[in-house]
Amino acid sequence: MKHSYQKPQQEIMQMTENDSFLVFDRQKEYFDFPIHYHPEIELNYISNGKGLRRVVGDSMEEIGDKELVLVGPNLYHCWEQHKAPKKQMHEITIQFSNNLFQHELLERAILKPIRDMFQKANHGIAFSEATCLKMESRICKLSKIDGIDYFMEIFSILYDLAISTEQKTLSNSTVEPESFEHNQKLNRLAVYLQKNYGSKIQISDACKLLNMSTGSFSRFIKKSTGKTFVDYLNDLRIGYATRSLIEKDQSISEIAYQCGFNSIANFNRRFKKNKGCTPTEYRKEFLGIKRIL
Repeated sequence: MKHSYQKPQQEIMQMTENDSFLVFDRQKEYFDFPIHYHPEIELNYISNGKGLRRVVGDSMEEIGDKELVLVGPNLYHCWEQHKAPKKQMHEITIQFSNNLFQHELLERAILKPIRDMFQKANHGIAFSEATCLKMESRICKLSKIDGIDYFMEIFSILYDLAISTEQKTLSNSTVEPESFEHNQKLNRLAVYLQKNYGSKIQISDACKLLNMSTGSFSRFIKKSTGKTFVDYLNDLRIGYATRSLIEKDQSISEIAYQCGFNSIANFNRRFKKNKGCTPTEYRKEFLGIKRIL
């Protein structure tokens, strides 16, 4: 599958406004997630990935055995299988909101390296193999740390990355300025849906929220996300369902209904289409995920 020729999709995050970091730690044999973007900043580590192809903005490169890349908000990116044979690969993804570190905090002189790194991340940053090797043991231990130690260690990792040498800027382009207004509308819609996804939501509710006609809204959501409103809403619901599957001991049917699905069969069908596995399989596979609230 040649993702780099597909229209980028907006990924719907599982984070809430109370979360600090979201960390996925997983073993996988195949990279098939399509090219996408999201308002969160992402640090991605890959081991045993030789032959994969990295796409960040207008940059496209085959990677080596180890990879450590920082991607800024709303910058298109994905990792494609490309020439990599089917094998066991290790991927750790750290995501956090681009407003986690407030402007007043980043203005402190001691945090200038992080501030500058976040600016460069708007183009994507690939860290050197030496930096990756130096940081990987710390990154690999993140899913085993809890509480404030978890928060402080990620903060420390970001600082050490910021002062590291041999950083490579990836994309010549950044997010197109004309997309900002659409992003603001989409973010406004996303906030509304995140607060109400467990309830019945009609397309008329979304149109009223954004003061748009049904036709204009349908064109807007399709252009912005590559999806219909129903698909976009259901994908968001699936995102929250995956979080509940990992964090809660509730039954799958309870989670399905709480996330706005009125049929367990519809939930199972959409979940498998979205995630490529059943809810039960997902719950078993992603037990290594950690979050800070």
